[in-house]
Amino acid sequence: MAETGIDLLAIPPSDDLKYLTGFAPHADERPCYLFIAENRGLFLVPDLNANQSERHIRQPFVTYSDAQGPARALAAARDQFRAPRKIGVGDTMRADAMLLLQDVWRETAFIPASTVLGPLRMRKAPDEIAALRRVAATADAAIEAAVKASRPGATERQVAAAAGAGFTSAGASEVAAAIVGSGPNSAYPHHQTSDRVLKSSEPVLFDLGSRLEGYCSDITRMAFLDKPSARYLEIHKIVNDAVQAALSVIRPGTSIKDVDLAARRVIERADHGDHFTHRTGHGIGLSVHEPPSITHTDEAPLEAGMAFSVEPGIYLPGEFGVRLEEIVVVTASGAEVLSKLSRDLRVVG
Repeated sequence: MAETGIDLLAIPPSDDLKYLTGFAPHADERPCYLFIAENRGLFLVPDLNANQSERHIRQPFVTYSDAQGPARALAAARDQFRAPRKIGVGDTMRADAMLLLQDVWRETAFIPASTVLGPLRMRKAPDEIAALRRVAATADAAIEAAVKASRPGATERQVAAAAGAGFTSAGASEVAAAIVGSGPNSAYPHHQTSDRVLKSSEPVLFDLGSRLEGYCSDITRMAFLDKPSARYLEIHKIVNDAVQAALSVIRPGTSIKDVDLAARRVIERADHGDHFTHRTGHGIGLSVHEPPSITHTDEAPLEAGMAFSVEPGIYLPGEFGVRLEEIVVVTASGAEVLSKLSRDLRVVG
């Protein structure tokens, strides 16, 4: 905070709050903030969440009832933290909660709290890495369940439900994402799973994620119904080669941009650069998307303990798309891939 000139952090119920305290109440219309300054903290919370919060948060509390509203509590916070020049606010703070802060501190500049918390959260401690390994195992199980459910006549939604059941049976506490894109729908990077019926002679993309112990999984694999075409196999190989190229350069000290460029150059050399429309990956932990962002514009060095996805893709609109995704942890000597599943194409039927 001192290095960035931030006098006060205001953290709402969020993954940031879970990171700092191990707990976060539900983020609803009742404003709630953990305030952190150099020499003091304060937790502003509605009465209905106060008793539970006291078990986790060891800072002075100021509370308010639904009848009172938060005005008095915010005035107390203002008196505790006079005239901060710069406040770092949680990146996912609700707009109504943010507007209240701006009304209380009218002469203050507000910037994202990720300036401070991002560098902390993206370097995982050993217990966090162990949690990521455990949740990754649930994603492997969900992929197996989704592949087993994929057959001509099934719908994307039915396959997604099977993936969800696979997560649950493997111990996941929450199904965070179950994207199933069949045929031309696989060419949409963030397809919304639909009632489209799977057909023979087409690919199916599975992009699945879960939570366990608060930590997230994320994995993407491909299957093909019946015999794959030569064109599909060519694209699948290019994407798999791009994943492998990115994995091969990951080690402490390598710049983030070099990971993206390693994957991107494989796809560009195959004349599909225009069909790779997103970054190579994103950080993962308590949030499914968090720092670092694996782009070719970030020159920051990788550090041991960073965890992120490697997920290049080629998307051919109206035809099909291929994406393959691994979650990796940077180790002292390279990259630990958390999934135990091959990236080879699964042929069904």
